[in-house]
Amino acid sequence: MGAAMRRIQAGNALTAFGIGFTVPFLYIYVAQVRDLGAATATCAFVAFALGALLALPLTGRIIDRRGPIPVVMGAAVAASVGAMSLGLSTGVVPILLSALALGAGQAVMQPALATMIVWCSTPSTRTRAFALQFFMANLGLGIGGLIGGQIVDVNRPGSFTLLFSIEAVMFLVLAGVIATVRMPHAPSIKDAVPKDPAQAGGSGWKRLMRHKAMVQLCVLGFVIFFACYGQFESGLAAFGTEAAGISPSTLGFALAANTGAIVVAQFVVLRLVEKRRRSRVIALVGVIWTGAWLIAGFSGLGHGSAMMAAAAFIATYALFGIGEAMLSPTLAPLVADLAPEGSIGQYNSAFALVKQMALALGPLGVPVGAGVPMLYIGIFVVVSLGIAWLALRLGKRLTPVQDNPSLLKGAPAPVAVPRAAGAVAEPVSA
Repeated sequence: MGAAMRRIQAGNALTAFGIGFTVPFLYIYVAQVRDLGAATATCAFVAFALGALLALPLTGRIIDRRGPIPVVMGAAVAASVGAMSLGLSTGVVPILLSALALGAGQAVMQPALATMIVWCSTPSTRTRAFALQFFMANLGLGIGGLIGGQIVDVNRPGSFTLLFSIEAVMFLVLAGVIATVRMPHAPSIKDAVPKDPAQAGGSGWKRLMRHKAMVQLCVLGFVIFFACYGQFESGLAAFGTEAAGISPSTLGFALAANTGAIVVAQFVVLRLVEKRRRSRVIALVGVIWTGAWLIAGFSGLGHGSAMMAAAAFIATYALFGIGEAMLSPTLAPLVADLAPEGSIGQYNSAFALVKQMALALGPLGVPVGAGVPMLYIGIFVVVSLGIAWLALRLGKRLTPVQDNPSLLKGAPAPVAVPRAAGAVAEPVSA
């Protein structure tokens, strides 16, 4: 791992640590500490998602034209301002505007950091680089949430201001770390350039929409994010508390089990999947998640003790974590390997936008999970099986190297192309 990659991964981990301080407590802060009610707290989450949806369509083109470094730094400063002002705000409008800025800043960082990882890796090392990023992010979130939980006190608004201040500082630390990164040339991945002549010309978005493999990957990504991340703290939590009788403390243990499964399993899973076809790995995730939803359904049937229901619910979240550990070295590198020369930022931004849309629609599962629980489970069992089907279908559109980058071993190294504006050349070291 080269110096540039080490700094990127360190900045990513520190940022996740800062985010972990506030994410679990945002609802409580707005609704109870600032005494603005559940409706305002919900609107804060909507504003957070809206900021991401407004910023991401413009992000990719800027990354590809100006390079990812200024984008990460600008997004980090915007997120820092949003976090700090959120911790100081007491009224509805300031809180919503702060959430908008924070959401936009955090969302823009994702494709910019992903592009930096792509530029600092090769197709054969990219799988491990993204797995490390996901591992470090989850470790940072878990530690941040654990420490933040010991600091917060609903009777002391200042304790929440402290949490948001720490988050704001971590964003500035990220900007400082990234400012020291010397980027290598952006690699040109020969097999990633679409062979369809119809993709030549037009805007970045038009070219992307004509790239059938990327469109299929975006559809698959939307289903994955909606069925997993979009349900964690919304529909699945509503199902657990209403149908399965899960206590809030058990829900906390379930979320901890999810993070723990990722941290423990990440590199074990990596060794199992990095030499296998990506489409089949994603399909296997769909099968694992099908089992997770069936176990969740068992917890809501009421045939066992409360302890059995709690254990089943915790196991559900742990299985989701194992699936996430399999996806982290698969989805993001595949986006990069599909991107044509000079469009990596555009493709990363498009995929990040798909994720944000799925997360924004995730709460639609709440009324079904709470009101018609077995229908809710049935829907997501079918959706998870759909993930497996979509993944296998996508595999038919991928080249052998795109589907299994380990085939590149022994092949000629990728040819470097001129770097983006503002980037400084440095040999890539893996």
